[in-house]
Amino acid sequence: MNIKVKTKVILVFLFLLTLMTNESKAQRDSIVSRIIEEGKSHNMTMDHLDVLTNRIGGRVCGSDAYENATFWAANLFRKWGLNVIVQAVDTFPVGFNRGPWFGRMLSEDGFVLHFATPSYTAGTKGVQRGHVVFEPKTKEEFNRMKGKLKGAWVIISGESDGFPIDYSTFADEERHKIIKENEDIVKYNDSIKRWNENNPRKEQKELKPLKDAPALFYKEMRDAGILGIIQSAKVPIRALYDKKNLFLMSFDSLPTCPDIKLDEEQYNIILKKVKERRYFQLEFDIRNHFKPGPVVVHNVIGEIKGSVYPDEYVMCGGHLDSYDVATGAVDCGSGVAPTLEAARLVATSGAKPKRTLLFCLWAGEEFGLRGSEYWVRTNPEKLVKISNYFNRDGGPTVTKGITVPEAMYEDFKKVCEPLNSINPDFSFVLNKRTSKPRPLPKTAGGSDHAYFAMNGVPTISFDNGDPKGYDFNYMEIWHTERDTYNMSIPEYMNQTSVVTAIVMYNLGNLDHLLSREGLYDLNVK
Repeated sequence: MNIKVKTKVILVFLFLLTLMTNESKAQRDSIVSRIIEEGKSHNMTMDHLDVLTNRIGGRVCGSDAYENATFWAANLFRKWGLNVIVQAVDTFPVGFNRGPWFGRMLSEDGFVLHFATPSYTAGTKGVQRGHVVFEPKTKEEFNRMKGKLKGAWVIISGESDGFPIDYSTFADEERHKIIKENEDIVKYNDSIKRWNENNPRKEQKELKPLKDAPALFYKEMRDAGILGIIQSAKVPIRALYDKKNLFLMSFDSLPTCPDIKLDEEQYNIILKKVKERRYFQLEFDIRNHFKPGPVVVHNVIGEIKGSVYPDEYVMCGGHLDSYDVATGAVDCGSGVAPTLEAARLVATSGAKPKRTLLFCLWAGEEFGLRGSEYWVRTNPEKLVKISNYFNRDGGPTVTKGITVPEAMYEDFKKVCEPLNSINPDFSFVLNKRTSKPRPLPKTAGGSDHAYFAMNGVPTISFDNGDPKGYDFNYMEIWHTERDTYNMSIPEYMNQTSVVTAIVMYNLGNLDHLLSREGLYDLNVK
């Protein structure tokens, strides 16, 4: 073959390659355009959130609501044409379902009570009405008032942190140590009182304060027949779960004492009445129900299989479980709904990304990252082949940018190029990280990205914000009774879904995995 023929062949080859490249780019642009158009004209993010929160409701692990959410999410993924992976990740010894709850103070100036109870704590077994006493702090006090404990609601000290009072044998032993110390303090104080009385002209000696802990006589009061305990709680009321005793429970050995977290203003009114020895009653109807175990909880993952690199991955997700004193719209409906919608937008666009996209709804984040930990532990061979895992668990703010190491910057320029054409109200800014690589995390914490990061997987998250000034405050909602659908911000959620879909698709279409250079400093011990 002479030089001229060789040149022509090369030119034809380059032309065809250019044509194929342009055609491939046109296809990608077409997919992105479809995602944007569908995301603007028929965005279903808030529809997903509506079903998740207003129909299914609060989804504490082990509840019927959580199980319903897994079925629902899996069916959505199937409906949109994704492969569905449902993973059994953990087993709870018992399950828990929350029904309605109501309380009121019965007196001439009575009122409806504002309160909550933690998950996996006892209900009232119907309407329970009784008088109110303040907890004893010494053995002498207990003996003096033990006849009044049967059928009483007991006001206990301390401010609620959302968790119930620990009723375990270990906790009882610790409480008894304090009781013994208080007995010694009482004896000492009695001697000081006598000395002060006998020496009125001398400088009076100070008494030692008693050591305080809520429900010091928990077991004794329970055995005496109290109706329940009541503790002060800041508003909005935070109600979590029985962290210390849940995995020791059995259906034949369940908590029996309602643990009520009461609005601090109402608590103080009631406490004042008790101290004034005024007679009144409280009435509660708390329908907390347990179900026999074992109860299995699941991850739900929607998969779009890669057409060229099926064993390489781009991942995003949020946790499917929530606390159940509200409906889990912010924590973590704000992660679940955009993940679902991003999956729908990509799947229904006709996209065939080069690498596999995984849309992950994790189990048991609130119980110790159980779902994501399980996935990382059982898929060690996949970890080196993940471009990035995007976690969303911070509320309904909008994705407004991303900050990446220098080695990823050029790739993300291509990936993020279409994002400013979605909605003129929301600009998207790509930033280059200038700080040094961070040490590889050694402990898990925060949210479902943690175990990925501990294993060196990129877990770069979007930068989020509130550019329109909705004055969103995550900590006013987090784990409280206010975590409901109306706290979400639809336009932020819709935008986030579209951004997530495009970034997932474009990352999946790169010719290579993202570089991990400059991400973690593996030399830091």
